[in-house]
Amino acid sequence: MVDYVVYYRVSTARQGRSGLGLEAQRRMVEGFLQSSDIVLEEFTDIESGKNDGRTGLNKAIALVKKTKAKLLIPKLDRFSRKVSFISGIIDQGVELVVCEHPNVSTFFLHLLACFAEEERRQISERTKAALSVAKSRGVVLGKNAQVLAKQRRSEKRVRAESLRIVFEQAYLETGSASGTAKWLNQNSIPSPNGKIWHVQPTINYLKALKLI
Repeated sequence: MVDYVVYYRVSTARQGRSGLGLEAQRRMVEGFLQSSDIVLEEFTDIESGKNDGRTGLNKAIALVKKTKAKLLIPKLDRFSRKVSFISGIIDQGVELVVCEHPNVSTFFLHLLACFAEEERRQISERTKAALSVAKSRGVVLGKNAQVLAKQRRSEKRVRAESLRIVFEQAYLETGSASGTAKWLNQNSIPSPNGKIWHVQPTINYLKALKLI
Protein backbone atom coordinates (compact mmCIF):
# COMPACT_ATOMS: atom_id res chain seq x y z
CA MET A 1 0.00 0.00 0.00
CA VAL A 2 1.37 3.38 -1.03
CA ASP A 3 0.03 6.86 -0.29
CA TYR A 4 0.05 9.21 -3.26
CA VAL A 5 -0.67 12.85 -3.93
CA VAL A 6 -1.54 13.17 -7.61
CA TYR A 7 -0.65 16.20 -9.69
CA TYR A 8 -2.01 17.10 -13.15
CA ARG A 9 -1.24 20.03 -15.44
CA VAL A 10 -3.02 21.30 -18.54
CA SER A 11 -1.92 24.28 -20.58
CA THR A 12 -5.22 26.09 -21.16
CA ALA A 13 -8.56 26.72 -19.50
CA ARG A 14 -10.32 25.00 -22.39
CA GLN A 15 -8.28 21.85 -21.83
CA GLY A 16 -9.29 21.97 -18.19
CA ARG A 17 -13.00 22.37 -18.97
CA SER A 18 -13.17 19.88 -21.80
CA GLY A 19 -10.93 17.26 -20.29
CA LEU A 20 -8.66 17.48 -23.34
CA GLY A 21 -5.33 16.19 -22.11
CA LEU A 22 -6.57 15.93 -18.54
CA GLU A 23 -8.65 12.80 -19.17
CA ALA A 24 -5.68 11.07 -20.78
CA GLN A 25 -3.57 11.89 -17.75
CA ARG A 26 -6.24 10.53 -15.41
CA ARG A 27 -6.41 7.29 -17.37
CA MET A 28 -2.66 6.90 -16.97
CA VAL A 29 -2.95 7.37 -13.21
CA GLU A 30 -5.87 4.93 -12.96
CA GLY A 31 -3.92 2.34 -14.91
CA PHE A 32 -0.89 2.81 -12.67
CA LEU A 33 -2.54 2.63 -9.25
CA GLN A 34 -2.86 -0.68 -7.44
CA SER A 35 -6.05 -1.58 -5.57
CA SER A 36 -4.33 -1.13 -2.23
CA ASP A 37 -2.90 2.30 -3.05
CA ILE A 38 -4.41 5.42 -1.50
CA VAL A 39 -4.80 8.79 -3.23
CA LEU A 40 -4.79 11.41 -0.49
CA GLU A 41 -5.68 14.26 -2.82
CA GLU A 42 -5.45 15.43 -6.42
CA PHE A 43 -4.28 18.85 -7.60
CA THR A 44 -4.55 20.38 -11.07
CA ASP A 45 -2.92 23.49 -12.50
CA ILE A 46 -4.02 25.27 -15.66
CA GLU A 47 -0.66 26.78 -16.44
CA SER A 48 2.02 26.86 -19.07
CA GLY A 49 4.79 24.38 -18.44
CA LYS A 50 7.16 27.36 -18.50
CA ASN A 51 5.62 28.69 -15.30
CA ASP A 52 7.35 27.27 -12.24
CA GLY A 53 5.16 29.11 -9.70
CA ARG A 54 2.09 26.87 -9.79
CA THR A 55 -0.44 27.09 -6.98
CA GLY A 56 -1.68 23.51 -7.30
CA LEU A 57 1.84 22.11 -7.38
CA ASN A 58 2.88 24.07 -4.31
CA LYS A 59 -0.12 22.67 -2.42
CA ALA A 60 0.66 19.16 -3.62
CA ILE A 61 4.27 19.41 -2.47
CA ALA A 62 3.21 20.79 0.91
CA LEU A 63 0.85 17.84 1.41
CA VAL A 64 3.52 15.36 0.31
CA LYS A 65 5.93 16.73 2.89
CA LYS A 66 3.28 16.72 5.59
CA THR A 67 2.08 13.16 4.98
CA LYS A 68 5.33 11.56 3.72
CA ALA A 69 3.39 10.45 0.64
CA LYS A 70 4.76 10.21 -2.89
CA LEU A 71 4.04 12.74 -5.61
CA LEU A 72 2.49 10.92 -8.56
CA ILE A 73 2.49 12.51 -12.02
CA PRO A 74 1.27 10.96 -15.31
CA LYS A 75 4.06 12.16 -17.61
CA LEU A 76 7.32 13.96 -17.00
CA ASP A 77 6.83 16.42 -19.86
CA ARG A 78 3.41 17.39 -18.43
CA PHE A 79 5.23 18.20 -15.21
CA SER A 80 8.13 20.17 -16.66
CA ARG A 81 10.84 20.03 -19.32
CA LYS A 82 13.33 21.97 -17.21
CA VAL A 83 16.11 20.00 -15.55
CA SER A 84 16.58 22.64 -12.85
CA PHE A 85 12.87 22.59 -11.98
CA ILE A 86 12.64 18.81 -11.68
CA SER A 87 15.92 18.62 -9.78
CA GLY A 88 14.68 21.32 -7.42
CA ILE A 89 11.58 19.27 -6.59
CA ILE A 90 13.62 16.14 -5.96
CA ASP A 91 16.14 18.10 -3.86
CA GLN A 92 13.31 19.12 -1.53
CA GLY A 93 13.04 15.49 -0.49
CA VAL A 94 9.94 14.86 -2.59
CA GLU A 95 9.75 11.31 -3.93
CA LEU A 96 8.56 11.71 -7.49
CA VAL A 97 6.81 8.82 -9.25
CA VAL A 98 6.04 9.01 -12.98
CA CYS A 99 3.31 6.74 -14.37
CA GLU A 100 5.00 6.28 -17.75
CA HIS A 101 8.33 5.43 -16.05
CA PRO A 102 7.22 3.58 -12.90
CA ASN A 103 10.47 1.83 -12.03
CA VAL A 104 13.12 4.45 -12.75
CA SER A 105 15.48 5.72 -10.07
CA THR A 106 16.07 9.35 -9.14
CA PHE A 107 19.23 9.26 -11.24
CA PHE A 108 17.29 8.23 -14.35
CA LEU A 109 14.62 10.83 -13.65
CA HIS A 110 17.37 13.44 -13.93
CA LEU A 111 18.44 11.91 -17.24
CA LEU A 112 14.86 11.92 -18.52
CA ALA A 113 14.59 15.56 -17.50
CA CYS A 114 17.72 16.30 -19.55
CA PHE A 115 16.15 14.61 -22.59
CA ALA A 116 12.91 16.55 -22.07
CA GLU A 117 14.77 19.86 -21.87
CA GLU A 118 16.72 19.08 -25.02
CA GLU A 119 13.47 18.18 -26.79
CA ARG A 120 12.01 21.54 -25.79
CA ARG A 121 15.08 23.31 -27.18
CA GLN A 122 14.81 21.45 -30.49
CA ILE A 123 11.08 22.21 -30.75
CA SER A 124 11.84 25.88 -30.19
CA GLU A 125 14.50 25.89 -32.91
CA ARG A 126 12.24 24.07 -35.40
CA THR A 127 9.40 26.47 -34.65
CA LYS A 128 11.59 29.53 -35.23
CA ALA A 129 12.77 28.09 -38.53
CA ALA A 130 9.21 27.27 -39.57
CA LEU A 131 8.02 30.75 -38.63
CA SER A 132 10.72 32.29 -40.80
CA VAL A 133 9.65 30.18 -43.78
CA ALA A 134 5.95 30.81 -43.14
CA LYS A 135 6.46 34.56 -42.89
CA SER A 136 8.33 34.66 -46.18
CA ARG A 137 5.58 32.61 -47.86
CA GLY A 138 2.86 34.65 -46.24
CA VAL A 139 4.22 37.92 -47.51
CA VAL A 140 4.01 36.67 -51.09
CA LEU A 141 0.66 34.96 -50.71
CA GLY A 142 -0.86 37.81 -48.77
CA LYS A 143 -0.37 40.17 -51.70
CA ASN A 144 -2.61 37.98 -53.80
CA ALA A 145 -5.57 37.81 -51.41
CA GLN A 146 -8.21 38.20 -54.14
CA VAL A 147 -6.69 35.38 -56.17
CA LEU A 148 -6.44 33.14 -53.13
CA ALA A 149 -10.12 33.69 -52.36
CA LYS A 150 -11.05 32.18 -55.75
CA GLN A 151 -8.71 29.22 -55.63
CA ARG A 152 -10.04 25.72 -55.45
CA ARG A 153 -10.24 23.69 -52.25
CA SER A 154 -7.26 21.59 -53.26
CA GLU A 155 -5.12 24.70 -53.55
CA LYS A 156 -6.21 25.78 -50.08
CA ARG A 157 -5.11 22.44 -48.74
CA VAL A 158 -1.69 23.02 -50.27
CA ARG A 159 -1.36 26.29 -48.34
CA ALA A 160 -2.66 24.63 -45.19
CA GLU A 161 0.00 21.94 -45.52
CA SER A 162 2.67 24.59 -46.01
CA LEU A 163 1.72 25.99 -42.60
CA ARG A 164 1.17 22.64 -40.88
CA ILE A 165 4.13 22.84 -38.52
CA VAL A 166 3.13 26.36 -37.47
CA PHE A 167 -0.49 25.36 -36.82
CA GLU A 168 0.58 22.22 -34.97
CA GLN A 169 2.84 24.24 -32.66
CA ALA A 170 0.21 26.94 -32.12
CA TYR A 171 -2.54 24.46 -31.31
CA LEU A 172 -0.22 22.38 -29.13
CA GLU A 173 0.61 25.42 -27.02
CA THR A 174 -2.88 26.93 -26.82
CA GLY A 175 -5.32 24.04 -27.17
CA SER A 176 -8.03 26.07 -28.91
CA ALA A 177 -8.89 27.73 -32.23
CA SER A 178 -9.10 31.19 -30.64
CA GLY A 179 -5.78 30.61 -28.92
CA THR A 180 -4.26 29.45 -32.20
CA ALA A 181 -5.46 32.59 -33.98
CA LYS A 182 -4.00 34.76 -31.25
CA TRP A 183 -0.70 32.86 -31.39
CA LEU A 184 -0.47 33.29 -35.17
CA ASN A 185 -1.14 37.01 -34.90
CA GLN A 186 1.39 37.45 -32.09
CA ASN A 187 3.99 35.74 -34.26
CA SER A 188 3.17 37.88 -37.32
CA ILE A 189 1.90 35.02 -39.47
CA PRO A 190 -0.40 36.65 -42.04
CA SER A 191 -3.79 35.23 -42.95
CA PRO A 192 -4.58 34.40 -46.60
CA ASN A 193 -5.69 37.99 -47.17
CA GLY A 194 -2.53 39.34 -45.60
CA LYS A 195 -4.30 40.53 -42.47
CA ILE A 196 -4.86 39.13 -39.00
CA TRP A 197 -6.29 35.68 -38.27
CA HIS A 198 -9.88 35.42 -37.06
CA VAL A 199 -11.36 32.43 -35.29
CA GLN A 200 -13.50 30.95 -38.09
CA PRO A 201 -10.76 30.88 -40.76
CA THR A 202 -8.44 29.41 -38.13
CA ILE A 203 -11.00 26.68 -37.42
CA ASN A 204 -11.22 25.95 -41.16
CA TYR A 205 -7.46 25.49 -41.39
CA LEU A 206 -7.34 23.35 -38.24
CA LYS A 207 -10.03 21.12 -39.72
CA ALA A 208 -8.26 20.93 -43.07
CA LEU A 209 -5.14 19.77 -41.24
CA LYS A 210 -7.22 17.37 -39.13
CA LEU A 211 -5.98 18.96 -35.91
CA ILE A 212 -9.56 19.26 -34.61
